[in-house]
Amino acid sequence: MAEPTEEELQEWHKDIEYLVGALKESFESADARHSIDEMNDTLYIELEGLQDYSEEEISEIAGPLLETIDLDFEDIILLPL
Repeated sequence: MAEPTEEELQEWHKDIEYLVGALKESFESADARHSIDEMNDTLYIELEGLQDYSEEEISEIAGPLLETIDLDFEDIILLPL
């Protein structure tokens, strides 16, 4: 597979920022941040206040967003901030 161009990398980062922002808004979080574990191909998204939701509520809220964004991570893990 060819190396991504600078433009493709910028779009990829924009998609990540969009997802983090959408999740932050959906969970009414005051703060959010993300990190990428390239070795394990995992995106970690930390959201303030996430601990106030049950696992079922998190799945209901985040599921549709995660399904619409195609970021090609092995895992996307949501964590409380």
